[in-house]
Amino acid sequence: MKILEALCSVPTAPFAEQHVVRYVERFVKQRRSITLSRDRFGNLLVELKGRSKGPRWVFTAHMDHPGFVADNHLFERSTRPDFPLAANFRGRVLPEYFRGEKVRFFNDDGTEVVGVVDGFRLGKDRKVPESVALRVKGQVQQGAPGMWDVGPSRVKGKKFYSRVCDDLAGAAAALTMLDQLAKTSPKAPVAVLLTRAEEEGFIGAIAASIKPELLRKTDRIIAIETSAEQPYAPQGNGAIVRIGDKTSVFNSALSYFITQQAEALAKKDKSFKYQRALMPGGTCEATVYDVYGFTAGSICVALGNYHSMDRERKKIAPEYIDLADWNNMVKLFVQVAKAGHEFEPGHAALKERVEKRFEKLKHLLG
Repeated sequence: MKILEALCSVPTAPFAEQHVVRYVERFVKQRRSITLSRDRFGNLLVELKGRSKGPRWVFTAHMDHPGFVADNHLFERSTRPDFPLAANFRGRVLPEYFRGEKVRFFNDDGTEVVGVVDGFRLGKDRKVPESVALRVKGQVQQGAPGMWDVGPSRVKGKKFYSRVCDDLAGAAAALTMLDQLAKTSPKAPVAVLLTRAEEEGFIGAIAASIKPELLRKTDRIIAIETSAEQPYAPQGNGAIVRIGDKTSVFNSALSYFITQQAEALAKKDKSFKYQRALMPGGTCEATVYDVYGFTAGSICVALGNYHSMDRERKKIAPEYIDLADWNNMVKLFVQVAKAGHEFEPGHAALKERVEKRFEKLKHLLG
């Protein structure tokens, strides 16, 4: 929980993930058994060596969230009590959610500046706001990330609310897994890949796949997400073995292995709950890794107020997840990492299962 609350309080936006990077650097520095690497594009790899040299398990989450990136002050020496500010908006939030909403910008020196959206210009391709005009109450540093000003991260009942769950809650779950595994390393090596600018079209994940400085083709990749809640996979029913997204379905053998581990965990831990579903609320990075020939699956939790849009009230609001779902996701990560050395590509385990049934009943075919 401490990692979840701390990381989801860190400001971020696509191409402006510097505050998250600093958090991860501090996290690694405090733990001797894990190492940090980065590629030329700014993606991060946090790695824990295993007791064997088998294929590595890579849990991957993105460091960004739809948000603002300060462009420039229109009037640096304005005598008005509020300053005009131009900002780029990165990510997908519908136009009707912008005007009059409060935004908080985060300078590198720790100062925070609050502003209000005055107007915006739609992008030609996606018809969502790209250039935004704001009135702010102070100086905002060039390139500073801005986020919807919906209050700090907080727990209310069984839910966790934050200005960003997608996907810092996923990244926090992966780092929590590493924190637990670091005490007794699993047999297979385990790593967490943290990517940039997912909300602008998986830019960091594509870079990591096309120019692989951190990934290996032998890696078993699990993409982590907080995915828009679906009626058949509601919050509170457990972590979700995500077998596909809006665009594609993921590696069948790996998805089956993850499901096997979830079933095994449920038998020994009566508090553990999981679901298995295709989550079509959006496309996730597992699709990218699959396209480039990696063995990829996905685990997620159901997300409320996807991209900070409260669809019922038509207002900006904090995203939220179910705390039990998040804890169950961490448990499943640990289970998969510990059993990862048992995974074999292909469908040997499932083939054995169906053929056993066939041998038992084939005589009835005549």
